[in-house]
Amino acid sequence: QVQMVESGGGLVQEGGSLRLSCLVSGLPLRDYAMGWFRQAPGKEREGVACISWSGASTYYPDSVKGRFTASRDNDKATLYLQMNSLKPEDTAMYYCAAATFAPCIPGWETRVDQYDYKFWGQGTQVTVSS
Repeated sequence: QVQMVESGGGLVQEGGSLRLSCLVSGLPLRDYAMGWFRQAPGKEREGVACISWSGASTYYPDSVKGRFTASRDNDKATLYLQMNSLKPEDTAMYYCAAATFAPCIPGWETRVDQYDYKFWGQGTQVTVSS
């Protein structure tokens, strides 16, 4: 049984930082490309970070580029998202997801639905106060 458990969310002031973690069990993490996504109430789901199976390739949309950094430790079966310079518009539920194929290239965030992100975590809430 695949389980993906996010943690590290919370309430932070504008300009602050958080580090999210996603602990994966039940599947060989190194065989999967991983993504971080977020969804705010009343808004569509948004991809915020793509990281290849090895971690060598990453991609971020403009909305978070330069502020968010994804990393992974396959031996620990854990995915991370370091979020710096947080803004109120970053407030959302954040999810990790695994796909067997999802190239981390420009435009990734517009093609997420074309990739097989078949495994998802339950999410962790991030709230940024102004």
